[in-house]
Amino acid sequence: MELLFVALAGAILGLGARYLLPNRHTHGSVLIPALGVSVACILWVALTWAGLKWNGGWIWWITLLGTAAIVVVADLVIGRVRTSHDDKLLHTLAKGAVAR
Repeated sequence: MELLFVALAGAILGLGARYLLPNRHTHGSVLIPALGVSVACILWVALTWAGLKWNGGWIWWITLLGTAAIVVVADLVIGRVRTSHDDKLLHTLAKGAVAR
């Protein structure tokens, strides 16, 4: 049951990152929330296997703060890389169009 709440929290963190950070036009609308759900679930399960109790506070803090950090970094990196690649492609296509 807790894993369901963790997945929901990951989705909410992903949605927050999607709509509060710049460059949301560079990737799909579900990518960052799905990444939030995946990261939150993976962190939760890894911490459970590491021996943290599900009813303790540390597992919740580590999972939610870790998910938030990873989602923010991923959103910023994906946006920056996509913008850079799009600019390079536009420059290449524009240079090819002028040469003809």
